[in-house]
Amino acid sequence: MRGKTQARGSGWNGSSGWGGPRQEPETLSVGEASAWFAGRLPDGWFTEAPEVTVDREEILVVGTLPDLTEEFTDAAERAAASSGRISRFREQTRDERIEIARQAEHRFGRKVAWGARVGEETELFTVLSVPVMTRLRQPERMVLDTLVASGVARSRSDALAWAVRLVGRHAEGWLEELREAMTHVDELRRQGPDLD
Repeated sequence: MRGKTQARGSGWNGSSGWGGPRQEPETLSVGEASAWFAGRLPDGWFTEAPEVTVDREEILVVGTLPDLTEEFTDAAERAAASSGRISRFREQTRDERIEIARQAEHRFGRKVAWGARVGEETELFTVLSVPVMTRLRQPERMVLDTLVASGVARSRSDALAWAVRLVGRHAEGWLEELREAMTHVDELRRQGPDLD
């Protein structure tokens, strides 16, 4: 599990839209969310505590299912069996996952998404795709347009998502250090004097 803290709430301000005044959202630590899910999830769903990831809009809960014990002739068969086991888990737990998500959404003010892992196979069930506004100057737009023109992406939006994934893959260590530093700062803020 990653120990990171993110802000509660979303960029959408219901009364004034995206550009209007925004109240500072409360914070939610991964530890708090992980502890709640550890206490709330039924015993036996996963082989270990699920991995819980938190951002401003969503809580993602990914659990590990029991490994396959059967013998397979190749990796494709193993992947198909893993996918089948994940699909069975998804169907068998659907109603209870919906109820747990409803409770968590009420408690934490975020949508809940689910996923499961068997061996090397991981599938996410219900993740959000959230629009993000940005302003780019011409050299940055030209990068996106090159990705579109070359067929790497279908649109500027896809190209930007592709670029973010690429940065995330190549800078994961640095991003993890940054998240840990942010967690430390949030903890120091909580320990500070109450100014209200």
